[in-house]
Amino acid sequence: MKDQQLRKSWKQDADGVKRDILSVAMAEFAESGLAGARIDAIAEKTKTSKRMIYYYFGDKEGLYIATLEAIFERVLHEEAELDIDGMMPEQALASFVEFVFDQHRNNPDLIRVVMNENILHAKYMQKSEIIGSQNVTLTRRLERIIERGQAQGVFREGIDPMFIYWQMQAQAFYNVSNRPSFSTKFSPKFFDKEGQAYLRAEMVDSILRYVRVCDDDDRARDGTTH
Repeated sequence: MKDQQLRKSWKQDADGVKRDILSVAMAEFAESGLAGARIDAIAEKTKTSKRMIYYYFGDKEGLYIATLEAIFERVLHEEAELDIDGMMPEQALASFVEFVFDQHRNNPDLIRVVMNENILHAKYMQKSEIIGSQNVTLTRRLERIIERGQAQGVFREGIDPMFIYWQMQAQAFYNVSNRPSFSTKFSPKFFDKEGQAYLRAEMVDSILRYVRVCDDDDRARDGTTH
């Protein structure tokens, strides 16, 4: 009877079942990587069975790729909800930087899955047909902010939006991925509430300093060459 009820729920809410599987799979892949993750463990923590996981995703690699795609789809969805189009360019860019920092900090499992994929040289990301197009959408929005700032004369020319996104991701990713080792080698002070607020503000300031139009006195004072 229980199995019949489960099969009925699968048919009635297939999308919900898949979301449940992907949520549990993300935590499992974050903890154990692709090689160490077990379909049995994922099935035990969901309202489904191994058979249905294989039915929806084919095999463990198929589930892993679907999990990667779900991660980046969530990033894109959260970014789309960021209401910055009506802001002045500096404010819009600052809000975008804050969003990237917070999104990484609030999603440590996401970071761990991406770390594991980097160990695999992005082998499975390359098999996805949608991840690349999702990231293009993110950088295009940043490109529009930069272009508006340049048109208004507040951002300098010659800025590569992809490099700005790289800077943001590098700092935000390191904040999560290297927290244990940095805390052990140096100090945990950056990882309490006050420390995270400080890093977030400094990340915003560093990006804005890089893109702003500045005169010769500003360059000399800041030690910059742009």
